[in-house]
Amino acid sequence: MDSRRFRTALGQFATGITVVTARTADGRPVGLTVNAFTSVSLTPPLILVCLGDQTTEIDAYTAGGRFNVHVLSADQEQVSAVFATRGADKFGAVAWREDADGIPRLDQCLAYLRCGVEAVHDGGDHRIVVGRVDDLWHDETARPLVYFRGAYARLS
Repeated sequence: MDSRRFRTALGQFATGITVVTARTADGRPVGLTVNAFTSVSLTPPLILVCLGDQTTEIDAYTAGGRFNVHVLSADQEQVSAVFATRGADKFGAVAWREDADGIPRLDQCLAYLRCGVEAVHDGGDHRIVVGRVDDLWHDETARPLVYFRGAYARLS
């Protein structure tokens, strides 16, 4: 299978954009842009995110702790870009605060899900992280940030 053709075919599926945040073992905030996100179960409330094996500080997301998922709104392209950039001062560039567990929570998102790591599975060159949602918030008025064919798109 040609990986370029495979990636192009997958790009035909429009996805939302999320930012996943956590804390490292030494307490540093970390975050990254993720579009491989979906619900898994309503009872119990489970979601999953897929993180590349090369993700910086991947243990912060997989080692049995906590993480937050932020569904980005249409006006948060810059937030998506910041968290997609390696080495960027991610938390200096966006508005955020700590949640009850000390995990970074981004402001002005379309939705927020606070999760505990339920399971981690091998997924080829990715880790499939299943999170149990124990708190959430959402905005019913904002539009989502959408990614389609390798670029941001707008819902009309």
